[in-house]
Amino acid sequence: MNWRGLHHLPWKKRLQATGDNCGLDDEQLAFIKAHYSSIGDQQVENYLYNFGVPTGLLVNLPVDHGLHVVTMATEEPSVIAAANNGARMMRYGDGVETSMEQRLVRGQIVVINIDDLKKLERFVSEHKEQLLKVANDSRPSMRKRGGGAVDLLFEPLDEERAIVNLLINPKEAMGANVVNTMAEAVAHYLQNKGYEILMAILSNYATEAQVKGTVRIPFSALQTKDGLAGSVVARRIAEASYIETLSPYRAVTANKGILNGIEAVVLASGNDTRAVNAALHAHAASQGRYRGLIRWQVEGDALVGRTSLPMLVGSVGGSIGIVPAVKINRQIMGQPTANELTRLLVAVGLAQNLAALRALVTTGIQDGHMGLQAKSLALEVGAELTEVPVLVKRIKKAGHYDSAFVKQLLMELRNEESQ
Repeated sequence: MNWRGLHHLPWKKRLQATGDNCGLDDEQLAFIKAHYSSIGDQQVENYLYNFGVPTGLLVNLPVDHGLHVVTMATEEPSVIAAANNGARMMRYGDGVETSMEQRLVRGQIVVINIDDLKKLERFVSEHKEQLLKVANDSRPSMRKRGGGAVDLLFEPLDEERAIVNLLINPKEAMGANVVNTMAEAVAHYLQNKGYEILMAILSNYATEAQVKGTVRIPFSALQTKDGLAGSVVARRIAEASYIETLSPYRAVTANKGILNGIEAVVLASGNDTRAVNAALHAHAASQGRYRGLIRWQVEGDALVGRTSLPMLVGSVGGSIGIVPAVKINRQIMGQPTANELTRLLVAVGLAQNLAALRALVTTGIQDGHMGLQAKSLALEVGAELTEVPVLVKRIKKAGHYDSAFVKQLLMELRNEESQ
């Protein structure tokens, strides 16, 4: 294969080279051409085509005494259904109440080969205002908007290494570019003072952007169709939640489910899913043992869920203002500010976790999940859209969800139709 100079080629020649090297057929090349985007061609190197993700709606999510519509982009069949189910149960009570004390990002300047750690710490303390000025002078427009560097934290690592942490208010941005510029400016200043700088970069662990969420679910919202009392379901959910504090294996799966919802909204809103994911997993392990991100407890006649998550997203910057799909999604959501979007994300996580735990401790997760998976299986084996509804019914009735069996069902269906 010859990939030399691929990034210098215009898109049509890049596509031709890819087709030649990888043996793509005419149908595959036509698909790529149909999903070309001039914007995408400007966003990433060696651009080929846009990979689409199904986008759907979470409706009437009750947050801070209002009902909200949220766009979710995900390939997993059960995620949006579960989020809507969780929101439905939340509406039996007052919904999710959130709070957020501050929204700051850390920029980290790593200093190494330090001769006198205390001397550096004193220097940073005595020159705090100057260091903040250096940071803010590097991005004066941010300061004019009411944001910018507001504080410094000295973080000794060992006798020869330390981090100077800049705390920065990014306003409506997620803040990566702003923070990196400011951190590099301070790094250059310290370097000129004789200190050896290893790197200067933001931290995605947003401990200074914690958002708290609380929701109270009446027992009546939890009772099952087969007559299991809501109080029993609530106690079982609380017990399952407690298990997440004891077993990291269980906690990882629980948090993956929470992130099913959160990441779907982060992606749909044009934000950085990897940054949010990394921060939440770090937070889950912050007490020395990996734990579930949400805790559910029975209090009086209700199940109460609580969480506090380090969450940093933006309403401007990156792909938010240039990708048409993101613009549409934000309009559907009512153009939320960064603060508002953060609160919605916490509520989505609570809804997702509530629905998953209720299913787990009652009917089991497969009952609903595999029902939705049947559609994906039908399409995977080649069913036409007109055949899907009938085939899905037969899959559910049989209770078998492997592709070989479903392919046989499809053949039987087509034989019946041909007679």
